[in-house]
Amino acid sequence: ILGTSAKTINICSDRDLFEKFLKKINVPNPPGAGVTTTKKAIEIANQIGYPVLVRPSYVLGGRAMEIVENETELKKFANIAIEAGEGHTVLIDKYFEGTEIEVDAVCDGETVMIPGIMEHIERAGVHSGDSIAVYPEISLSKKEVSKIVEYTKKIGKSLQLKGLINIQYVLIKDDAKTSTQSKENRNIYVLEVNPRSSRTIPFISKITGVPMVKLAINSMLGIT
Repeated sequence: ILGTSAKTINICSDRDLFEKFLKKINVPNPPGAGVTTTKKAIEIANQIGYPVLVRPSYVLGGRAMEIVENETELKKFANIAIEAGEGHTVLIDKYFEGTEIEVDAVCDGETVMIPGIMEHIERAGVHSGDSIAVYPEISLSKKEVSKIVEYTKKIGKSLQLKGLINIQYVLIKDDAKTSTQSKENRNIYVLEVNPRSSRTIPFISKITGVPMVKLAINSMLGIT
């Protein structure tokens, strides 16, 4: 495999490994846990409170991802997600209402280059393939942009990524009751890290004039 290692791809795809990785580098994500049974899913949902987001590991395109409001819905959708996960863990996350932020970047293992930050128009939880994203972002403060850049660089370098990376964040304007993070980083949580190209690469490349695919291929071949 050229570029990003199989080990790194696995960290981003396996929900348990992903949670442990974020905790290690002190980057916040919504509270939750990986489960393999509906019984355990109900237990976790009761601990963190509804609504919850149900997501299987190792699937593309938001398959079997659902926002669940109660135990009846959870029983139904957890079974679907567990089946779609084919033996891998299903993540039960606390669902936060907020603005979804998307970042595409190129990394050579040491340097992380971010052409721009996109903001979703729809609420968080609408899959990125079904939502409208705008660039430049329209409602982020300078402090929030700096925090997103900081997290993106930390994730890319810590994973030793070589090539393209897509990261999705959720920005919560008022989460004082739900946050267990320190006050300075409580508003922004990492939802997902994809160590690959995303559907927004052509758009952000054309808009910013940054040849992301060319830079990514060079990085995969060992050129800084």
